Amino acid sequence: MANHPSAIKRHRESLKRQTRNRWWKSRVHHASKQVVDAASKKDKKLASKVLVLAAKEIGKAKSKGVIHRNNASRKIARLSKIVAAI
Repeated sequence: MANHPSAIKRHRESLKRQTRNRWWKSRVHHASKQVVDAASKKDKKLASKVLVLAAKEIGKAKSKGVIHRNNASRKIARLSKIVAAI
């Protein structure tokens, strides 16, 4: 553990960010999983509805800097491809 006051503060801040990022990443993962589950049931209407919500969650995570913009675009594209294949 760090001893310098500024290093202690940086560590404290990094723990806060880590918690927040984990929360957002789990939301993105859950939303993606819902799209895949709906697609596996061959329910086009539900899958497209859930895809919109998942894209929204991924966009929010991207705007907060939790995931990279290219990563967000790739996730949305792959989910869209799954839904379009139904």
